[in-house]
Amino acid sequence: MSEPIRLVLVDDQALVRAGFRMVLDAQTDMSVVGEAGDGVAALDLLSTTPADVVLMDIRMPRMDGVAATEALCARPESPRVIVLTTFDLDEYAHAALRAGASGFMLKDAGPEELLAAIRAVHAGDSVIAPSTTRRLIEHFTHGPGTSPSSAPSRAVNDAHPRLADLTAREVEVLTAVARGLTNGEIAAELFLAEATVKTHIGRILSKAQLRDRVQMVLLAYESGLVDVRPRS
Repeated sequence: MSEPIRLVLVDDQALVRAGFRMVLDAQTDMSVVGEAGDGVAALDLLSTTPADVVLMDIRMPRMDGVAATEALCARPESPRVIVLTTFDLDEYAHAALRAGASGFMLKDAGPEELLAAIRAVHAGDSVIAPSTTRRLIEHFTHGPGTSPSSAPSRAVNDAHPRLADLTAREVEVLTAVARGLTNGEIAAELFLAEATVKTHIGRILSKAQLRDRVQMVLLAYESGLVDVRPRS
């Protein structure tokens, strides 16, 4: 039997931490190994307590979740971070993703959604619900680009230095990831084997110096590969 996923809870509300702990410690594959009430305490705790995944609140005293996430992700062999927010259009959550978090969730997510997110992040994937991601990007990303259904132009590719080394196929895969497609859906849409899609994603992460799919999505929107259209 594999070792349980080691979790650290960071939230300034003790009742919130207690609620999370109750759900998480009931899982046979998870164990809460520590708690902290703010970012400073979290960084101190994680200096001595090994962890796999950190559930990080955003708005906390002394040091908020954005600063704590950035400092934590700068450490070698750092745990992966899921940032938590009360609002799905929270500028701090967006900043935390840019700082290196592997995903974000709303605090009112159901237990099954939370557990699935933790397991996915621990396995090396990212928590990236397309609808929530789109609302976040709509709120914070501005500028011209192509629509999600349009083929990315070489001009956009050349205009952004982190895309310069990508092949045309890799740009297509990056665009599909930003639209929220799974590897299987990308394979079907682009007539590729799913293993080939995984290979392309690995190369994109390496060439563009990205950590995971969350950062792929942010790069695609910020570079104009995917346009944000106001919803009617």
